[in-house]
Amino acid sequence: MFGHCAQARHAWNLAWEVNSTYRKGGARTTKPVRYVGMAAMLADVRRTPTGDLTTEEADYFVWVASGNAEVQQQALRDFDQALANFFNGSHGYPGRRKKYRHEGFRVIGTGRAPAWTADGEAVLNAKGKQVVSRQVRVEKLNKKWAQIQVPGCGWVKFRNTRRALPDAKTFRVTHRAGRWYVSFAVVPDPVDAPGDGSLVGIDRGVVITAALSDGRTLNCPQLTARERAQVRKYQRRAARAPKGSPQRRAAHAEVARLRESEANRRKDWCEKTSTTLARSFDTIRFEDLKIKNMTRSARGTVEEPGRRVAQKAGLNRVVFAQGWGLLRARTGHKPLVGWRISHPSTRVCGAATASGSTRTRARAKPSSSVPAAVSPATPTPTPHATSRQDRAGLPTSGPEACAGGTTPHQRSSVREPR
Repeated sequence: MFGHCAQARHAWNLAWEVNSTYRKGGARTTKPVRYVGMAAMLADVRRTPTGDLTTEEADYFVWVASGNAEVQQQALRDFDQALANFFNGSHGYPGRRKKYRHEGFRVIGTGRAPAWTADGEAVLNAKGKQVVSRQVRVEKLNKKWAQIQVPGCGWVKFRNTRRALPDAKTFRVTHRAGRWYVSFAVVPDPVDAPGDGSLVGIDRGVVITAALSDGRTLNCPQLTARERAQVRKYQRRAARAPKGSPQRRAAHAEVARLRESEANRRKDWCEKTSTTLARSFDTIRFEDLKIKNMTRSARGTVEEPGRRVAQKAGLNRVVFAQGWGLLRARTGHKPLVGWRISHPSTRVCGAATASGSTRTRARAKPSSSVPAAVSPATPTPTPHATSRQDRAGLPTSGPEACAGGTTPHQRSSVREPR
């Protein structure tokens, strides 16, 4: 599978080189080449005769032709989608992919299955025959394990984390921190809102990850004190080991394993918490935080070097560990039926407890139009202070321990959201 990863990464980088003339801030003399043109170029490369080439060039073309065509084509489709996201303004320009950092590939299923509509009717083509679509070939072995057919690798066993087998057309295989993961492209079931007109505001902070306007607090799980000590131990061991030695690689692998565990906990918490919010409220308002500006490095330039660079870097790591952006993004992905997320607004906890005003106000400029729940004469409260103020004037909807986390706690909390 590492060979598939190398072929997919090589196809992506080739597409990046072809479209390097059309870059943000660069010369835009020609239109970027999209998937159809890049696929034609790939076919020409695979059919290139190697009789008149040097040994090095011949080996390169033979290596490209030996790769799986579907893996290479899906990498080109991924790059084409990245270009589309860049043109739509939702993402930046795609960059190059590097070995050991971008290890993965996407494949279309090799199975065939008749296509049906949501109403149970057969999908017909222009000739009146039922369409037969591609499908991933997955077999269940037992309660915990299943196997999937990967081109060029045969049947590969994996740990099934869902009750039912996925009904997908494509799947993606990735390698992170010494482990292989397989994910399936499946349209999730819609999350229905309660439909009672409920409104909640969410302030995000560092001590408390998210403070709700009804008085509850949510905390993202972190590494325990023992795990943080292990990270420091392996980092010191890697710093003392010779460069390129097996000891150094083993220490870096242990650090990556612990960081991967922390990221998995954060993603799991964001998924469960966002689902809980989607099922509990009709309208959700998040505090308008410019996370990119808040986490900008303080190192400055050569002419004007920054101050307290290490302290600012530590604060940035703490902010990233809270998962602010992921919680906001995943909550925005959940409103599929009957509800919406309002525009971001500052002081959302105070605004949500008032009469429903959505006016945006800056933190440093109190205004006479501030709702009664937030006093103009007082400084902007922290998320914890805001929760206390709201709790003083409004009844809480539950105990102090809330969905997705607990009140400030030194150890990590992995409680499933209510």
